[in-house]
Amino acid sequence: MTAVHDFPEKSGSASNLTARVLSDRAAGEAYVASVCFKHGPPRLLGVELEFTVHHTEDPARPLDPDVLATALGPHTPRTLRPDSPATPLPAGSPVSLEPGCQVEISALPQASLPDLHAAVSADLSHLVSLLARHGLVLGESGIDAHRPPRRALRTPRYAAMERRFEPIGEGGITMMCSTAGLQICVDTGEADQVAARWEAAHVMGPPLLAAFANSRVHAGRDTGLESARWLAVLETEPVRTRSAEPGPDPAADWGRRMMDTPLMVLPRGERPWDAPDGLTFADWIDGRGAAGVLRRPTAEDLDYHLTTMFTPVRPHGYLEIRYLDAQPPGEWLAPVALVWALLARPSTVDEVRRLCAPVAGRWVEAATRGLADDAIAAVAGKLVELGVAELPATGLPAATITEITESVRTRVNGSRSQER
Repeated sequence: MTAVHDFPEKSGSASNLTARVLSDRAAGEAYVASVCFKHGPPRLLGVELEFTVHHTEDPARPLDPDVLATALGPHTPRTLRPDSPATPLPAGSPVSLEPGCQVEISALPQASLPDLHAAVSADLSHLVSLLARHGLVLGESGIDAHRPPRRALRTPRYAAMERRFEPIGEGGITMMCSTAGLQICVDTGEADQVAARWEAAHVMGPPLLAAFANSRVHAGRDTGLESARWLAVLETEPVRTRSAEPGPDPAADWGRRMMDTPLMVLPRGERPWDAPDGLTFADWIDGRGAAGVLRRPTAEDLDYHLTTMFTPVRPHGYLEIRYLDAQPPGEWLAPVALVWALLARPSTVDEVRRLCAPVAGRWVEAATRGLADDAIAAVAGKLVELGVAELPATGLPAATITEITESVRTRVNGSRSQER
């Protein structure tokens, strides 16, 4: 469930498949549907933890990438050190970096929440120790509370992204270089469950975003926003960040959307990766406009295009729930357990859809006012109680379930009390 930032190496039949030239739009849509919405019993759970990284003695000091590379040692991603072995952490989590050198660990998917908790805890503890030895510490919120955005990774992808987003406003560079998210990965489910799970993952977004929002302070300034991180994402490029409209056939809808979304970057080796302005993937397939001077696109090109979407929920063969702010390193389990519980059974999924319908799509309000919005807060409280009732089925120890229950209840009840 690791996010893909560069073309993966492929061999054999897989290489032949992705090297296949796409004949027309219909072939592209069919390919997207087949790789983004894989069916089967919901068994696996994964998580991707992003953190800003700071010099311990002065968190406002710009991060020195050389110090970070020294601290990570053999775990350093090749985007920072091309000759690195890029060894996963001891429990198997690969390490990657965002443009501002935010560090991310992508846990291998596990069949149970206790297994995931054990693996992530081991890898996170190891990462914290590595950084501490070199005077570095992980941030504790979804946005850099101390520094303005500054790109530290010199890759052609990120350089092209910065040039693309700069005319739009500050959201793009902030999203790239100052934000950190908690991404929860769940299976799409059986074919007859996909549409409901897809809808539930979306509609519970605003109340969960509000409940776990913690990115109010950015670059030493109180933004007045509960999740300045998610507002930055939304302001990056709407065609790439707007929420999907849940419907009866999300795979077909996503396939059409991918064809109609302009290319963000176009990998070209040592040449700049800037994509022709306004060129959609469907244009590229059909050879329209600037695509007339490009080679025909392959399935591998389409795989890469899929990684350039920053929607609240992104399908990758599983559902990647992306709207939550990063939590302090020791507090990631509560939101993950709550999401697992809310999607645990079809009947719970249906109740999530019913409860959250009144606040569906209220992303801006959730990020701006959080639980100060009475409608969102009311739904968040009901959602927490629904999830808490399912927590015993996670297999977590009773003491851990009690701790999670108290934590999430305090978030929704305590915040409302403070507002009053």
